[in-house]
Amino acid sequence: MSRQFTCKPGAVAKGGFSGCSAVLSGGSSSSYRAGGKGLNGGFGSRSLYSLGGARSISLNVASGSGKSGGFGFGRNRPSGFAGSIFGSVALGPVCQTVCPPGGIHQVTVNESLLAPLNVELDPEIQKVRAQEREQIKALNNKFASFIDKVRFLEQQNQVLQTKWDLLQQLDLNNCKNNLEPIHEGYISNLRKQLETLSGDKVRLDSELRNVRDVVEDYKKRYEEEINRRTAAENEFVLLKKDVDAAYANKVELQAKVDSMDEEIKFLKGLYEIELSEIQSHISDMSVILSMDNNRNLDLDSIIDEVRTQYEEIALKSKAEAEALYQTKFQELQLAAGRHGDDLKNTKNEITELTRLIQRLRSEIENAKKQASNLETAIADAEQRGDNALKDARAKLDELESALHQAKDELARMMREYQELMSLKLALDMEIATYRKLLESEECRMSGEYPSPVSISIISSTSGSSGLRPNTVSGGYVANSTSCISGVCSVRGGEGRNRSSASDYKDTLGKGSSPSTSSKKGSR
Repeated sequence: MSRQFTCKPGAVAKGGFSGCSAVLSGGSSSSYRAGGKGLNGGFGSRSLYSLGGARSISLNVASGSGKSGGFGFGRNRPSGFAGSIFGSVALGPVCQTVCPPGGIHQVTVNESLLAPLNVELDPEIQKVRAQEREQIKALNNKFASFIDKVRFLEQQNQVLQTKWDLLQQLDLNNCKNNLEPIHEGYISNLRKQLETLSGDKVRLDSELRNVRDVVEDYKKRYEEEINRRTAAENEFVLLKKDVDAAYANKVELQAKVDSMDEEIKFLKGLYEIELSEIQSHISDMSVILSMDNNRNLDLDSIIDEVRTQYEEIALKSKAEAEALYQTKFQELQLAAGRHGDDLKNTKNEITELTRLIQRLRSEIENAKKQASNLETAIADAEQRGDNALKDARAKLDELESALHQAKDELARMMREYQELMSLKLALDMEIATYRKLLESEECRMSGEYPSPVSISIISSTSGSSGLRPNTVSGGYVANSTSCISGVCSVRGGEGRNRSSASDYKDTLGKGSSPSTSSKKGSR
């Protein structure tokens, strides 16, 4: 069930938003009168909801503004399930208040409304209101994030402007001219290092050749020593053969001497035995000789003479054999000593040659190691030189790429700066448009364009609120109605003359979500 009534705003010093709305249910009738006067214009809203079986509601509301902006609520004593809440909001600069003509209107209350109401609340209302609150919070958060983003973009704009000023102050030609001496100095340093490495390479090549010559000399000497050692070993073998032959001859002569001694002993024993036999035979025989010349033979003397002769012969032979043996033995000893000395000398020479060979081998190994180290050092020096040249070229390429990147970054910053300037221009135009809308609405509210506001009352179980355009002034009228269990609330609109566009957009964000639900409810 719908009711139609007219709400005519009162005269104010400066225009603002004003709206009235009412929602009734249960076939009740209502009358509502609102007016407001004040020096400072702003947003104003009056809302009245009624649910239940009350027959009539009669309300008078008067509002005004004081010296300075503020926010206030006035409350009447509720009765039963019915009550009223009225509020007014005034935001603006400090100024002298102007009382409306006729003073403050009296608030009249219909007694029939004080009766207890049999209200059956729909749980969907709470859900809808909670959803509306969440939507309003989400929209406010989005708007706050948008405002933060705008501020961040403004800061970035200032930073980019500062960078752009600094980059404009910089002279690229001077920078390039300043970099060229650095590059030339670095390249000259690398060339000096390359020349130094080339000189080191020549010096190391000469040292390598000298070391190779020394190694060749040592190799020749080593081969000569090897040949001498081979000759000494051959001579030692020959001397050993001679010593073995002399020792064999000595053994043979010693065997001959022993055999001769045994033969002498045997003959001596044989002679003694024969002599003893002869003596025994002579002693057993008695020979009587008779001679005419009367000569007697002295056999003992003859035997003694023969014995002495044989003994002299044996001693002479023994002496000769011993002398020969001694001479031979001395000769062999002299030869053995001479050969032993030669052998010792040969052994000493062999040990010296072995030590020399080992020393030469160690020197050759050291020379080879030095040569390999020099080769590795030359290779490392060449590699370092190549790496240094590559690094220099890479750094030169990096500097050139950095220069190109700086130019690209400068171009990108210019594009971003142009985009931010265009965005700033669009925001300035939007702010100017909102300011024009506010001024036009203020002019309309101040009486320059008076026109009645047609408000449609729609019976619904849920609250409805929204923003709808005023057909006369082209502004927006903020409608916010909510009443549960006979408790009516009046939400005040935000004031004009905001210090920044963000506060005004915050106000619009608060009213945008209820407008959607109001349109859904009206449909």
